[in-house]
Amino acid sequence: MTDDSDVTGTAGVDWDLAAAAFDEEPDHGLRDPRVREAWAVRLRSWLPARASDVLDLGCGTGSLSLLAAEQGHRVTGVDRSPAMVALAREKTAGRDAVFLIGDAAAPPTGKRRYDVVLVRHVLWTLPDPARVLRHWRGLLRPGGRFVLVEGVWGTVSPVGIPKDRLAALLAPLTARVRIEGLSDEAALWGREVGDERYAVVAMPE
Repeated sequence: MTDDSDVTGTAGVDWDLAAAAFDEEPDHGLRDPRVREAWAVRLRSWLPARASDVLDLGCGTGSLSLLAAEQGHRVTGVDRSPAMVALAREKTAGRDAVFLIGDAAAPPTGKRRYDVVLVRHVLWTLPDPARVLRHWRGLLRPGGRFVLVEGVWGTVSPVGIPKDRLAALLAPLTARVRIEGLSDEAALWGREVGDERYAVVAMPE
């Protein structure tokens, strides 16, 4: 989650400065073998079984990019923070992964198309998610899919995207939407969580 926005919780964050400590969060760095394996299992179930081109938007330090590459996929990561991108390149050295500095909402990928648009904890920070989803839809090849991990955080002033709202935003763009609750799987987060966390796998065709 490394895109600047005016949304409470991310506005004013210097992601280059935050990069050095970013992986200290269990679900960011995936340094705990149990957390890493939990994400690897989930990712394997969300991504195509065959080797595919995966676009990881707002990739941060590349933890999910690395897992996808280890599972045989070709990964392109995009993040606006040069420090995050440098760490992602270091983390995935020797893997089939490239990283670009740019805006996740409008990634600098030219006319390339992908089998998967993978996004974790980024869409909620963007000011016009419906427009962004339409743009991301155009980055998918026929038969491609969205894999979106989102949630709602906080109790006093909650931020995020409720799963029903995201499903409604995807409805005009996709033929099939599968939602998986993730709040009860403590291994993904390195601790018990009480807020709404979920993944959406959506296929336009």
